[in-house]
This record gives sequence, C-alpha cells and structure tokens, in this order.
Amino acid sequence: MALVTGASRGIGRAIARRYAVEGAHVIAVARNTKKLEEVDDEIRELGGTATLVPLDLEKWEQVDGLAAPLAERFGKLDILVGNAAILGTLTPVPQIDPKEWEKAFRINVHANWRLLRALDPLLRRSDAGRVLFVTSGVTRRAAAFWGVYATTKAAVEKLAQTYAAEMEKTSVRVNVINPGATRTQMRATAFPGEDPETLPHPDDIMEAFVAAVTPDFDGNALWIAADETAQAAGPKN
Repeated sequence: MALVTGASRGIGRAIARRYAVEGAHVIAVARNTKKLEEVDDEIRELGGTATLVPLDLEKWEQVDGLAAPLAERFGKLDILVGNAAILGTLTPVPQIDPKEWEKAFRINVHANWRLLRALDPLLRRSDAGRVLFVTSGVTRRAAAFWGVYATTKAAVEKLAQTYAAEMEKTSVRVNVINPGATRTQMRATAFPGEDPETLPHPDDIMEAFVAAVTPDFDGNALWIAADETAQAAGPKN
C-alpha cells in the first residue's frame, strides 16, 4: 500500500498512477474529490487499484484520523509520499503576509509531521516501510523572494533527516527527493515566462520515485535528485 498526498494533479498524480502500474494499491489523498475520481479512473484503466481519501491537510482531525481506518482495512502501510505543498507568494522576506507564512507551514511542514505521527505504527508493521518527501533544489541555494517555499522545504528536509535517524534500526527508510524543473502548475506560477514544453512531464521523472521506495533500496536520510535514477524494481506491496 502506498499513500500519496497531493495525488489529484501534477507530480502527485503521476506518482499515484506509476505506483499503481508497479503493483501498489494506492491511497490517493487530496482535497478535490472530482480530480481524485479522475485519478481513480486513470488507475483503473492502467489495471491498478486505489482508495480515494478526500482530505484537507490543514484540518488536523482529518489527518490524525487517517490511521485507524487504514489499520482496520490494510493493517500496515508500505509507502508514504509527502508530496502536497503550496508555493506561497514570491516576495521579499519582510513583505511576506503572516497568514500566508502560517498557511504554508501548516500544509508544507506541519501536515507532514502529523502524517508521520499518525502513520508511524503502520509503517513499522511493513516489512520495508518507505517514506519519501518531495523537496526542491531551492533549499540548496540562496534564492531571493523564495522565503516561504524555501524555508518550509528546508524544514521538511530536516524533519525527514531526524525521522530517518530515529528509524535507523528499523525496517523503515526515509528520504527526500527533488523532482527538478518539471511541467506542473506550481512551476508555471513561479516561472510564468517559461515555455512548459521545454520541461519534462511528471511522468518522465517517475523512475527515481519508484526506485526510492522499493524494499531493496536501503538508502536513509538521502537527498535524491530525480534525474539520478537508481536501478531497482517497482513497489510490489
């Protein structure tokens, strides 16, 4: 079983489809029910299966409530992909709206911590639990006006590293992955003058997302670039 947040569009949608093709039962999480149903249709056409979970990551009671029904139905969780995030406004740090700053942290950071808090017992029940958080190259350079997004992604990376260290002696492995420049709605918002046709489609970068969650991939606390694809089989749980 593979739970993917932000599964209704962009990279999350591509992850959900690809994991289903590789044999995982996908638990697709997103706010938009209609778009989730479209993902479900696509997965079925590809011969896969999915469980749809319409959920607002800002509503803690919904995130905290994920574990019980998943435990009852599946008993474990093999893969958790924290993909959902918001960009925030690209603006000088002193001009960031406090409400926007707080919203970005709620979705990009706090929600991922709540997911770990809720789903940790289920990941430990897997023979090879795998956690993958989507990050950005902006955390590795000084980029003016990217204060909101860069800071939240840096926080997610440290959260992942800390959890990875705590999981070192278990069967759970935790890593972060940078998709790089990809043809998504978020990328178009950040770079409105860029020709999207010059960028890879999310489907084109999925090999690394598959390799990073396979049982035989033992990397832990790694920063993975999607174009540095490891050779590994797809998820079969």
